[in-house]
Amino acid sequence: MTSNLTIAERLRRSGVSRRHFLTFCGKLMVVAPAGLAITNYISPQAVAATIGRARRPSVIWLHMQDCTGCTETLLRTSEPDLATLLFDVISLDYHETVMAASGTDAEAALKDAMTQNDGKYVLVVEGSIPTKENGAYLKIAGRNGIDMLKEVADHSAAVISMGSCSSWGGIPSSNINPTGATGVDSIVKNKPVVNIPGCPPNPYVLLATVLEYAAAGKLPQLDSLGRPKFAFDKTIHDHCPRRAHFDAGQFAAQFGDSGHRQGWCLYKLGCKGPITHAPCSTRNFNEVVDCWPIGIGAPCVGCTEKDIAFTVPIFTTADIKRPLPPDFYPPVFAEHKAISPVATGVAGLVGGALLGAGFLASRKMNDGATKDEPKE
Repeated sequence: MTSNLTIAERLRRSGVSRRHFLTFCGKLMVVAPAGLAITNYISPQAVAATIGRARRPSVIWLHMQDCTGCTETLLRTSEPDLATLLFDVISLDYHETVMAASGTDAEAALKDAMTQNDGKYVLVVEGSIPTKENGAYLKIAGRNGIDMLKEVADHSAAVISMGSCSSWGGIPSSNINPTGATGVDSIVKNKPVVNIPGCPPNPYVLLATVLEYAAAGKLPQLDSLGRPKFAFDKTIHDHCPRRAHFDAGQFAAQFGDSGHRQGWCLYKLGCKGPITHAPCSTRNFNEVVDCWPIGIGAPCVGCTEKDIAFTVPIFTTADIKRPLPPDFYPPVFAEHKAISPVATGVAGLVGGALLGAGFLASRKMNDGATKDEPKE
């Protein structure tokens, strides 16, 4: 359970070095650059001072209709490692997967956490909530998921939907949705709800959100879908490591071809990066650089977007609203009247962007022509 010790005091008692803590704070600055009060500083030392003064927030973690993938990504954090995270940075007071207690002892732990931290704890929900047949598709300790969620949420300070399933239904809600799976914010209306979608989501986005609440007493700014703006303000396409190939009109046509092996753009293979707001391309999963779909040569499936994830077929190409490079890319100027390598590069960039735009236009024309052709 939580205590009156600050995070810094708790870390010192546990023997966690200051260097290790600074490394963790530096990681938060990468995850949320100037997006939160706790990271709006110029050095990890300043971030460490802010977080260190805060008291560990109590966290209650509920499992609903899920695959435990969101918990799995949490278990693989290394800065801090799981033990430091659970015992020193936050106080994870109830979690069915990692807690030692079970049965009546687990239920008692949940009640104690709710009682001792009434109105102060952060509720994290993993998995969608089945609503058909009065919630009969999920029972925990004799209660259905709907009732359990409402009870625990009523006594919380805020609710975080961890993953695409708890954010808006995810895989269980696709197609015919046999269980009536839905997201947390369609049920919990009396508490602030933060959606952190992803399949799985980045655990450091969760940590930054929880620590923002603990240190600054507020939740981060949210976009229209309830996602933290600091992590979901740009599309993957804007900062994709393969973006230069898109601008140059270089696309992999099929898996394993020459372009695919050379790391060309995956748009023609169904990549949803141009319409997917997510931090995957700039904030690595658990310190592994290529641990995401595009990093291993697979197209983005748009798992963080409500109307795309598990709804639009994986290999269906997405419409691109902005085929030219983003405005925030640094401009390039030719300083000499003669043709220079810089000017040549600019011409190549513009030509490549036009090729990319031309490909999109031709694809739409072909699609239209196909629709007008008579069936055999």
